[in-house]
Amino acid sequence: MTAGDTRLSNGAEQPCAMLPGLRADHRGLSMAETLSVALRQAIAGLGALGGFVHWRAPGSGRLRMVTAAEVAPESAAAWTNLHEDANAAPARAMRGGTFVWVAGDSLGIGASGTAAVPLLGIDGVIGVLSVLTAGPDEPDPAQRSFLSSVAAWTVGGLEQHPGGSTSPDTHPDAVPPPGEPSRMVAIRHWEYDPTTRAVTFAPPVLDMRDEPLRDLPTFTADIRAAFDNRTTYDTEYQVHRSDGTVGRVRARGLVVPGEGGTTARMTGTLWDQAQAPAPLDPVVATLRTMGDGFLTIAEDWRITFVNDEAERVLGPGRTLLGSSLWDIPAGRIPGLEAQCRRAATERKAIGFDLHRPVDRRVYHVRLVPVPGGGLTIYFADITDIRPQGAEGPADESGEAGVFPAEGWGRIAERSARMSELTAALAEAVTSSDVVKAVADRVLPPFGADGLVIHALEGGWLHAVGAVGYTEEFLREIDGIPVTSHMAIAQTLRTRTPGFIESRAEYIRLYPKFEGFVAASVKNAWAFLPLIASGYAIGCCVVSFSRSRSFSEEERTLLIALSGLIAQALERARLYDAEHTRAQELQRGLLPRTLPALPAVRAAARYMPAGKGEAVGGDWYDLIPLSGDRVAIVIGDVMGHGIAEAAVMGQLRTAVRTLADLDLDPDELMSHLNELVSDLGQDKYATCSYAVFDPVTRTCTLSLAGHLPPAIVHPDGTVLSPVLAGDPPLGAAEPPFETHELHLPEESLLVFCTDGLVESHARDIDQGLAQLRQTLAGAVARTSYFPSGSVHGDAGRLDDLCDAVVSALLPDCEQTNDDAVLLVAHTCGTPRDSVASCSLPEDPRAAGQAREYVRTQLAVWGLDDLVMTTELLVSELVGNVIRHAGGPIRLRLLRSRSLICEVYDGSLTSPRIRRAGYNDESGRGLHLVAALSKRWGTRHLDEGKCIWTEQEMPLAE
Repeated sequence: MTAGDTRLSNGAEQPCAMLPGLRADHRGLSMAETLSVALRQAIAGLGALGGFVHWRAPGSGRLRMVTAAEVAPESAAAWTNLHEDANAAPARAMRGGTFVWVAGDSLGIGASGTAAVPLLGIDGVIGVLSVLTAGPDEPDPAQRSFLSSVAAWTVGGLEQHPGGSTSPDTHPDAVPPPGEPSRMVAIRHWEYDPTTRAVTFAPPVLDMRDEPLRDLPTFTADIRAAFDNRTTYDTEYQVHRSDGTVGRVRARGLVVPGEGGTTARMTGTLWDQAQAPAPLDPVVATLRTMGDGFLTIAEDWRITFVNDEAERVLGPGRTLLGSSLWDIPAGRIPGLEAQCRRAATERKAIGFDLHRPVDRRVYHVRLVPVPGGGLTIYFADITDIRPQGAEGPADESGEAGVFPAEGWGRIAERSARMSELTAALAEAVTSSDVVKAVADRVLPPFGADGLVIHALEGGWLHAVGAVGYTEEFLREIDGIPVTSHMAIAQTLRTRTPGFIESRAEYIRLYPKFEGFVAASVKNAWAFLPLIASGYAIGCCVVSFSRSRSFSEEERTLLIALSGLIAQALERARLYDAEHTRAQELQRGLLPRTLPALPAVRAAARYMPAGKGEAVGGDWYDLIPLSGDRVAIVIGDVMGHGIAEAAVMGQLRTAVRTLADLDLDPDELMSHLNELVSDLGQDKYATCSYAVFDPVTRTCTLSLAGHLPPAIVHPDGTVLSPVLAGDPPLGAAEPPFETHELHLPEESLLVFCTDGLVESHARDIDQGLAQLRQTLAGAVARTSYFPSGSVHGDAGRLDDLCDAVVSALLPDCEQTNDDAVLLVAHTCGTPRDSVASCSLPEDPRAAGQAREYVRTQLAVWGLDDLVMTTELLVSELVGNVIRHAGGPIRLRLLRSRSLICEVYDGSLTSPRIRRAGYNDESGRGLHLVAALSKRWGTRHLDEGKCIWTEQEMPLAE
């Protein structure tokens, strides 16, 4: 078994990084559990030897110890009751109301000092949390901040309980006496010298056992690895003592910095679990005591868990934990290594018979790969069932060894079912996956036909999933208080399973639930509490249509399975919550609807990745620009998760901000590239930014690692222009290439991310070919260019999107990447809606501009806008004459609004300034802003354009 990986401030990661390990809320935690969780978090965060919590008894002048961890009662007895005036660290922290560190081994257990932090309630100090530090130095600022954060979390949890400011031992959640939580006794200290690479032991502090650790080479190797990786060392070993008993010791150590910050050595303590062990997780307890052998093997073939039966068969007289499977005698049995390596390579379960020469016993072995690496090994003694020399049935490869469904006894059958469920739950990602795994693997062997998995949330039951019940019944039991379901309430209160073997028994136990029993249409039930991380998180109800009894073996197996289900459900619900938050974040950052603009109508589809994947950073947008131009944007932040979705939101906001400045695509891409580069070296994004000009019917775009759009002509021809793109944002070096596409009237531009056209089943070229084929077929069947319509048909564009998605992603639940499809229908500005003229570079230009406006607006029937338009163009042209230079040109566009554009040859931008009371200038742009709906400036290759938009008069 290798050392832990919690890094300290002397190596890398700060201890305060562990604080997120605390529950964000305190629901479901009693006062005792709150104190216990906080204390153990503080000990782990500082790599301390132990710790305790004192409570201040108002009016008594005393501090009373209410809980302790990893401190022997004999050592802590002197601090059980402290006077507030004492010199001990807890008393000094209580008096000063702030952090205190006192150097010295006051308890005689090898500590370098005591760090204490007060628990500050509404009315002042209510208690003190203390830890016994192992290193020679006072905790650094990050460690002190961490302890203060743990203390604040603790007080927040205590104040949620009625009477939370009173002593915990007067509360119904009373903390056990100080001696009881301490499950370990320190027996000796050790030190590792990196120069000699040897471990030396100090004289025992409490010599409770002879030969505390016999497998010293493994112990030393693990410490070396922890020292080399600059991590804390925290692991557990099995020991065989000289008196014949078997126990476990725990070793903990940390790197101690030398002078000048150099690493000098590692020091630690060895603890012997001399007292009764703490209650085990139900599934661990069941696996440890089950009649079959059970081991877990890490990816490097080290044994990480071994139950009592496996210890008896495989390792008498030696330590198995941490050893390599190939170093123990059983690991050298012919055929075992080949089968293990085959199961690890092929990632599939394998069953076979193993003949053990040493005792001529026959064992059936089941190897099940674990996601992420490693194996679980089950073996059952079948000597009495399978005589020596007999062969088992063959598996699909023709080799002996498939575990039969029946005929080898109930012991082997139980192992197989637990193995299969373990594998299925290990692969379960969502709550729905857990429900499906239980329904497939648990119900059939027991002959059950009903299943409901309830999650407990703040005293309410929510049905996560169910099988074998009507929708009406499930609606009745979903979202009800736990107290209204007596059978489940009793199961969760006692944390013991309940078995009801008939409908009559149910009604006898719970008379008020006769109607509920009748509505369920079931006649026997097993209520299994789901306990994970020490907390009740829900209940699994397995039901049967017929009355039945439950044998002792069935009850034992169901209890063991409930532990597996609880752990998988807890993990899945955390995933569900994170995945839901991430999807909400991403969808909130995407446009709710796409605007319908004169030049472009668009429809889009966003398809999140299938199950097992976090959200991605795909996005799209449609942005109106000046002069009826439209920006079409699509992009993809590489990676999956909330961080990538947040980066996507930053990029989309940046694009909209830069687009308002009317930057050219290549210049905008350069700004985005700088933004992504500033986010970190591991952040990259692809992007396509295109600007469609309806007057010239050109599409100008730049590509940063993104696919170019497909173009669909009105006759149904589909083209994929070959454009040289730049590298993704974050990896590119400006300048970016600019491409210009000339589009026929009413063309379709089809943009997508690679998740739409690329998958494990097809490469990107095949996907693009399928996209072109799908577009051509869909356009041939339905016209997306209705005659006489300059806006296209948004409904038909939606239908086209659906057709493309159905063809390229027939099963969106199985995709490995997010996908975006954006279809834009382009429409040019009619020739008779555009008018322009050149103006001289002299004061006469303003008059000529007014005359041109009057004439053209009369042709367009916009006489109501003549006066305001004359004022606007007169002011804009006058500004050009006074502050800029020629050539000067005026252009009018008739669209949803009346657009006036004045072009000049200067690169200076006009800006509104506050004119003084006596100033004779500076008010012209104020007039322009007041008379127009919008106005602005866009820069060109040679000069600039100042534009205004006015609301069109309502038709009579």
